[in-house]
Amino acid sequence: MSVSIGQAGEERAALYLQEHGLRIITRNYRTKRGELDIIADDDGTLCFVEVRLRANSIFGAPLDTVGAKKQKRLAYAAMEYLARNVAGLNKYPCRFDVLSIEGYPPRVIWVKNAFGLNSLI
Repeated sequence: MSVSIGQAGEERAALYLQEHGLRIITRNYRTKRGELDIIADDDGTLCFVEVRLRANSIFGAPLDTVGAKKQKRLAYAAMEYLARNVAGLNKYPCRFDVLSIEGYPPRVIWVKNAFGLNSLI
């Protein structure tokens, strides 16, 4: 069984987050509006983590690929996840993170709270 580059990148991202104290709740959560790569718990904060993988930055840095349109899709997917899976939504703080893996050897950049809902919806 072969593993795609994307799957390997997401596996590396999940391990990186675990090494930094996050508990992975689920991966590849799909909705009609989009997919959430990783949902994790960071000491009581629910984190929706978008993983971006690039061999190099010739066509732009991985972090630059999470524009307003992508952010909006992630926000709607997160709201659907919350509506279906979390009781007492007001109890849990949430944030959107972006984790970038670029080059070889891989360089990981983790941007916590990369964007918020206020400017999107």
